[in-house]
Amino acid sequence: MVKKPGVFVFAFFVVMGMSGMAMGNPPNDGPGCGLGRLAWEGSSQKTSIGGQVMMATTNGTGFQTFAISSGTSGCTNDGKIFASEKANVFTALNFDNLSQEMAQGQGEHLTSLATLMGIPKENHQDFFAMTQENYTTLVQAGETSPKAVVKAIHEAMSGHIVLAQASTNK
Repeated sequence: MVKKPGVFVFAFFVVMGMSGMAMGNPPNDGPGCGLGRLAWEGSSQKTSIGGQVMMATTNGTGFQTFAISSGTSGCTNDGKIFASEKANVFTALNFDNLSQEMAQGQGEHLTSLATLMGIPKENHQDFFAMTQENYTTLVQAGETSPKAVVKAIHEAMSGHIVLAQASTNK
């Protein structure tokens, strides 16, 4: 007996399509966000198959990925994952300056790190004092990779009365 995989695949899609018709389609005005969504937003065909294919095709150029990661073109980013990586990348790029400023308890790199870590401006002085007080533990003891330092800062913040509540990027 010769099996015909094409018949099975076709039957699968027919059944799936019919089940979708039986349940009804939820309201949909296109494939999420991105340049494709913006380019076709005013179209009267945006809910049609053709309009959605055009939006998805336009988004497939790579612009949607950029829009999602940057929060542009109608895309939003709650920032929880991306924000923590910002602190790691910033620390890696500015490790020597940050290390010096943590020892001093002040500086523009340390201010930038506090901002990236979601610490409100009114709590920056607490952050500066905490990093200075814990400098040896944060930078000189144990693993000194930038990512390990950011992790150690988060751990130190969790034990600090004010900073444990202040950071929006935990």
